[in-house]
Amino acid sequence: MTAYPHEPIRSDKNPTIKRIKALLTQARQRKKQQQTVLEGVHLIDAALRSDYPLAQILVAESSCHHPEVQAILRQLQSGKTPILCLDDAVYQNVRTLGTGVDIMALIDTPAHNLAPIDSDCLILNDVQDSGNVGTLLRTAAAVGIDTVICTPMTAQVWSPKTLRAGMGAQFALTIYEDVSIDSILSEVNVPLLATSSHTDTLIYQHDLRAPLAWVMGNEGQGVDTSLLHSATPIALPQPNGQESLNVAIAGALCLYETLRQRSYRHLTA
Repeated sequence: MTAYPHEPIRSDKNPTIKRIKALLTQARQRKKQQQTVLEGVHLIDAALRSDYPLAQILVAESSCHHPEVQAILRQLQSGKTPILCLDDAVYQNVRTLGTGVDIMALIDTPAHNLAPIDSDCLILNDVQDSGNVGTLLRTAAAVGIDTVICTPMTAQVWSPKTLRAGMGAQFALTIYEDVSIDSILSEVNVPLLATSSHTDTLIYQHDLRAPLAWVMGNEGQGVDTSLLHSATPIALPQPNGQESLNVAIAGALCLYETLRQRSYRHLTA
């Protein structure tokens, strides 16, 4: 069993505690500090499996000897990651998750500069709901698309809510945030495709086997006009006449039809 070496922090006035609470609750602080917080065993495990560095571990006193916490601590035996124990009441005052295994990790968030893109990618054009963004990231990772580009009004990819929705998919992806539409149009060198109700080209009739960029638009306004004008419009059939699909559902359908076409080609080649 891994022993815990420090006395618990018992004051919520502690500077580290105040910083963690700000990162969990304030998008402005996450952007300013270029850091975020992973809550719970699952996200920390996902980071460790991807060899993503943890800046700090914080664990509630009552969870220090939990088997899942002990397993995480054993992976950090090198001593490079500071480990802090928190009094249970202090931890509960900070956390945003419900009851569970009380452990969290502080990480630095990556900042990539967009370079020319010549392979598959997913473009999130002002998708504002964290749940939708996380679901789209998770789906992209599942089908093997590892590049995601986000325009400035897209929900923060590394916010605690988006991290939970993505189930750790962020660690399997190269994600570019706050990218202007002009930069996308100049740097993405594969065809852009965007779902639209104003076209007769059904997704099942379009060849998706070559590298491409799927564009998913804002929940209310859809894809920006300048991006839409540069994209091939693709329709998702809705025989019962619903106005539109949820963007995360639409994105999943597009990505999996892309995968289906390519897998079919591979299997019959």
